[in-house]
Amino acid sequence: MKIDPALIKLHAETIGAVFVRPGAAKPAAAPAAKLDSSLIRKIQQKVPIFKNMPLDCLMNTLKLADYLPVKAGDVVFSEGDFGDSFFVLVAGEVVVEKLLRNKVCELARLGVADCFGEMSIVGHELRTATVRAAVDSTCMRLYRESVDHYPDSAAHIYRNIALILASRLKDSSIRLAKLATEKA
Repeated sequence: MKIDPALIKLHAETIGAVFVRPGAAKPAAAPAAKLDSSLIRKIQQKVPIFKNMPLDCLMNTLKLADYLPVKAGDVVFSEGDFGDSFFVLVAGEVVVEKLLRNKVCELARLGVADCFGEMSIVGHELRTATVRAAVDSTCMRLYRESVDHYPDSAAHIYRNIALILASRLKDSSIRLAKLATEKA
């Protein structure tokens, strides 16, 4: 799998953020970071959840993030967990799984720049699936409380979440239609 060098640089610099373990208490705010505008522009272009966000707004948003290293096979979050944050995959690959009739079904594989966990941010609900690292990975985590505290960032993020969810719903509808026609 090819990984975008700008995202690796973002990961390597960790923009002054703190690495935390899944389920750990939210750490104190990270110190201010120094990111150059070319890196911010690449993130703005390559990461759908940050698409069209003004550069200064994006830089402030990135400063709010925590970074989670996750070993291959480890769970980022489980179906039924309370959700107060969403994630952007900075490095690696994750699998989205759902338990149906006592069987684990793979719903999706996500790669660098993809987001997950955003449904609980929008709906204030429990997690609807389990996300597990397929390989050693690093996730950027943004908490609802932090995002909502900055209305300019929140407006862009929630709009982009709506676009991402609409695209996923469209893809799911197509897959369901194919399944229905195969059974007919």
